[in-house]
Amino acid sequence: QVQLVESGGGLVQAGGSLRLSCAASRDFFMGYTMGWFRQAPGKEREFVAAMIWGGSYTDYADSVKGRFTASRDNAKNTMYLQMNDLKPEDTAVYYCAVHQTYYGRSRNVDDYHYWGQGTQVTVSS
Repeated sequence: QVQLVESGGGLVQAGGSLRLSCAASRDFFMGYTMGWFRQAPGKEREFVAAMIWGGSYTDYADSVKGRFTASRDNAKNTMYLQMNDLKPEDTAVYYCAVHQTYYGRSRNVDDYHYWGQGTQVTVSS
């Protein structure tokens, strides 16, 4: 069973930065897209960013483009989400997940599995 564990969330003032981590329990994700999603209270889970493990493909939601950057450390089986210039509307629980299809690319929540438990990000104004 694959496990993903997110960490790095916290409370930050608007304009601040955080780096989220998503550690995988094993190193089989080469060729699979890893996604970051978030869910604010009372709202549906939404796409934030994605990157393909072992490739150059990245994708970002318009709301975070230019402020968030996804990266990975192959040796540590860990994906990161660097979040700069945070805004109150970025407040949410952030999750990482794996796309179900080899080389699959989508922003659809239903196309992903192996969800982590999430990490809370709170941005104060």
